[in-house]
Amino acid sequence: EAAVEAGETDRAAELAARTLRRLAPEGADGRESGADGADRLRRAQLLLVQATTQFWRGSDQGSFDLLLRTADLAADVAPEHLARVLLQAFHVAWYLGEEAVGEVVDRLTALGTPPAAAAHPTAAQAGYLLAAVGSLLGRTEQPPPPVADTVARARAAGAAVPVDLVTVCGATLIMGRDDETVRLAEELVAEARAVGAVGALPTLLFFLAEGELFQGRPGEAVTNAVEALRIAEDTGQLLWAGQLHSFHAHLAALRGDEPSARRSAGAAQAAGLAGRAWTQWSLGLLDLGLGRAEECLARLEQLAHSPQRHHVAGLRAVPDLVEAAVRLREPERAAAPFDYFRRWSARTGQPWTAALVLRCEALLGHDADAEDRFTAALRLHEEQDRPWDRARTALLYGEWLRRGRRKAEARGPLLAAQSVFDELGAVPWAERARSELGATGTAAPQGRAGSGPLASLTPQESQIVRLAAQGMSNRDIAAQLFLSSRTVGYHLYKAYPKLGVASRGELAELL
Repeated sequence: EAAVEAGETDRAAELAARTLRRLAPEGADGRESGADGADRLRRAQLLLVQATTQFWRGSDQGSFDLLLRTADLAADVAPEHLARVLLQAFHVAWYLGEEAVGEVVDRLTALGTPPAAAAHPTAAQAGYLLAAVGSLLGRTEQPPPPVADTVARARAAGAAVPVDLVTVCGATLIMGRDDETVRLAEELVAEARAVGAVGALPTLLFFLAEGELFQGRPGEAVTNAVEALRIAEDTGQLLWAGQLHSFHAHLAALRGDEPSARRSAGAAQAAGLAGRAWTQWSLGLLDLGLGRAEECLARLEQLAHSPQRHHVAGLRAVPDLVEAAVRLREPERAAAPFDYFRRWSARTGQPWTAALVLRCEALLGHDADAEDRFTAALRLHEEQDRPWDRARTALLYGEWLRRGRRKAEARGPLLAAQSVFDELGAVPWAERARSELGATGTAAPQGRAGSGPLASLTPQESQIVRLAAQGMSNRDIAAQLFLSSRTVGYHLYKAYPKLGVASRGELAELL
């Protein structure tokens, strides 16, 4: 277990296999012949280690089967360990499809909270997970409580930080609570660094990067995703390497960088199943941004009807699918995916998802109702700071106004959209807004995409500069990022001239 936590995947697998051989042999029922409860619990703990290492190495089905076997072994020995096994089984099932997810949900529901497990750190998390996934799959209308409440109960019950809280952190994304994701992931990443839990960092940094991207902070998302990919590859976590390559493809697609997007997508596909949903969404977004609506729709249709349709990427790709279908004048192809998205949105209770529903309704409905829906969507966007979503809605509204020959009214939303796209570095989208402004007779201002103070830095330089600006020494930065002090100094030496500064004090002022 310590080797897993430290990210020593091969060592963990070897230790577990060696120790299993020393236990009593298994009987036909999967238990040790003549073993007592303590030995059976030890076997269940070791099998959980083996299943986790298999999962990280990309063996989804093998890991899932082993986890179900482990759950059967632990069922009448240690309910609290059974809950931990099932939480990991849920994470693996997520990549196998809704049927596997449903099987784990059924087992968690049957587990309940018996007295022996009620005060265990996994009990509160299991309840949160059941509410989140039950809502997603339409099994319950009751949303989970704020994740901070769940985490507080788990910590009070003795949760091992951060490894016991990884799954519940990711579950916040299921409910569209991206602000909760960012806060919890930042907290857990800091704790993982403090205790040297390197094995959990790729997962947690990926969750953090997702939340940052959705909240309109692509620069920070790139920084965390680069570190996460480096650690995933260093620790042999093929699954998370695939996920992170696909996430890098998405960041490149947003920028309109087709060679980088396709290169990252290819690396994700080579790593296996895990990154498939993000890869399909990423390439679909690339096609949409570059005006290839037919290719976008074909790709996103496949995702929307796949076993990964419930994934974060599967759900959040639906508004892009709707836009592509409308551009091709084939709105009927978006009907079923949009219905799924609308039901999910209603269960999240999030203003940002409701705004996207209104945007899609404006595109799919009659022109007589479109303006009311566009303006209602823009009002909802003001409730949560998600600049990418807001700019996309403003662009579509401006285009709709311009097509209706309301050129003067179209300029406001188009200018607002262009400004945000420039700031986010979303080059094809900024160019689209400029083109629309030109069609209204307005000379569009030329902006430099991604023009923030750190835009000229590499992701690792950006990460180191942010920490240095907080007053951290090279040695402290090196310890936090698992680098050498010499490497940190080298990156600062390269970054200072790019930023036009000469000291940490100037960095703090600049940022």
